[in-house]
Order: sequence, then C-alpha cells, then structure tokens
Amino acid sequence: MIELEQSRNQFPKEPIRLMSRVYKFILPGVRNELDGWRQEAGAIPDPELRRQALASIATKEFHCQGGSVYAAANLAQRDVLIPLIVAFQTISDYLDNLCDRSTSMDEHDFRLLHQSMLDAVNPCAQVRDYYALREESDDGGYLLHLVQTCRSNILKLPGYPAAKPYIVDLVQLYTDLQVYKHIAPNRREQALVRWWEQHKHRTPHLRWNEFAAATGSTLGVFMLFLAASNPDLDNDSAEIIQRSYFPHVCGLHIMLDYLIDQAEDEVGGDLNFCSYYENKETMLKRIALIVEGARRDIKRLPASSFHRMIIEGLLALYLSDPKVSEQREIRDVSRQLMRRSPLMRLFFFANSLWIRKQHL
Repeated sequence: MIELEQSRNQFPKEPIRLMSRVYKFILPGVRNELDGWRQEAGAIPDPELRRQALASIATKEFHCQGGSVYAAANLAQRDVLIPLIVAFQTISDYLDNLCDRSTSMDEHDFRLLHQSMLDAVNPCAQVRDYYALREESDDGGYLLHLVQTCRSNILKLPGYPAAKPYIVDLVQLYTDLQVYKHIAPNRREQALVRWWEQHKHRTPHLRWNEFAAATGSTLGVFMLFLAASNPDLDNDSAEIIQRSYFPHVCGLHIMLDYLIDQAEDEVGGDLNFCSYYENKETMLKRIALIVEGARRDIKRLPASSFHRMIIEGLLALYLSDPKVSEQREIRDVSRQLMRRSPLMRLFFFANSLWIRKQHL
C-alpha cells in the first residue's frame, strides 16, 4: 500500500488532534450542509415525503456527523468529502424512514427507491423516477438533487476509478438489505436468510443476522470515498480497505445501533438483529467477537491508529446514547463492553456526551 503511505501524515494520530479537527472543521461543515438540505426538504410538495425527509434530518444528524469524521483525515479535500458524505448519508436516512414507515410493502418499490443510492455512486448511470412504484412521488426534485450532489463530488475524487467497484459492491449489499428487511414481517426473516445463504462464503464465521448487520453500514463506503481523494489509489489498496472494514468494522457499527434501539424497535414492530440471540450472554460474546475482529482487521491499514479511533469512537458514541440508560438489560451489556475501557474510549465517550448536549 505504498501509494497510501504518502497520505499517512494527513491522518490524525491521536484523539485530541482528531476531535480538534472535528470541532473546528467537521461539525460546522456538516451543519452547513444539513441546513441546506433541511430547507429543501421543507419545500417538498408532497406532505408525507416532506414529513419523512425533515424527520430523517432532525433525528439522524449524528449519522452525518459520524460519517464526516473521515473528512478529518484529508482536510484539504473536506469541501468535497463533507458534501458527498452528508448527501449520501441523507439519502440513506431518508429512504430508511420512507421504508420503515411506508405506505407500501412492495419490495420492487423499495428496490427502485434504493436504486438512487447505486446511481449516486455511479456518475455514468442513467437517473430514473425512483418513486414510480409508490403513491407519493412529488418531492420537488429533492432525491434527485441528493443523487446529483453525490455524483458531482465523486467526479472530483481522482482515485475514484480504483475505489468504485468496491463501493458499488457495498452499496449493492446495503440495497439488498433494505429491500428484504422492510418487506412484510412474516416474509422478511426467510428472505434475509435466503440472501445470506448466497453470500455466506464471504463471512463464514458470522451468523445470518451479523452478516446482515454488516451490510447495513455506510462506513466502508465513506472510508473508500476518503481513499479515493488520493490520486495514487490502486485496485489492490481499495480491496484491502474494503476487506479491512467489511464485515467487522461495519458489523460493529450496526450491531451497536440495533443494541440501543431494541425497545424502540419492539414498539414499532421493526426488525432488530440483536433480538435473534438466545440470551444476553450470547449477544455480548458475539458483539465482543466482532469488536476483536474489527481491531485485528484495521491493523492491515496505514495510519491504523486513526481506524482504531473510529472503533473506540463507535463504542463511545452508541454506549453514551440516552437510550442506554432507559433499558436495564442494555445498560448491563453497555457496562460490560465499557469495562476496562481504554482512555481513548473514555475520551470519546465524554466528547459524545458533550456534542449531544450542544444539539439538544
């Protein structure tokens, strides 16, 4: 990975430097981008699409904040990376809301909606009417503008041709997951297991719910966006990055997300991958296994200390969420995962609490 060694010095090596960049450059940049998208979402003609677009920005801002941390590793390209990451994550969050609280249970509708994500990472693809299979369709050009924002910024990434096949692979897996997890509850588990059977050779040590969780993360895509900002990125390096993030770093991200959402998902009747474990002890053991896999995998990457901060930051971000204190069983699991926490994780824990407090 010689071609990535040149950019190693751009990566912040310790938590204080990383968070300094986050506070000074990343959070203001994300806020500025989301303010623009919030204004556009508020002008969507269809009331249901407008409601879901505004809700996705209001309740999932931290997804864009967390994803945009990757721009802290190449501040010279932050004016490309932050708009790209925010637009792509906003598509993801908006479509998740549309499918979660959908007036439809049609998997063809879900697949067409998520085709927008595949078109967003393929600047040469023909755009289409992503709402063609659903009743609500007049978004005033909101989704298309998000797609075009991704594409225009991708064209500014000199290393994108090398990263593209691995990004498309991850986005295709993400799209499949969103289709199968949102269909009728009596069909979704069978569909997800059948889908896992086609792909389990990639992650033979993971259970079906863990593989599915890994496909639900956008972190691998964001890391590849960052890598593509380097003109010297080659195919071998892009493949190593994908394998270093998928499945363990990506899987940890989404398993933590589901861990804290268990009570909420039970009330909403939403699928939750943490509910498929036999008991709390098994769940804790399996998540700990994924944490160790993530720590091992990122050692293959240059500037591995940056990626270690991403892992510890994920644990801190999710385990500091107010939802944890509201669920006794999750509180117990959180305490065990945080036991003997390295100072780095405690540092990010304190910063996560502070950032949340500022956005209340």
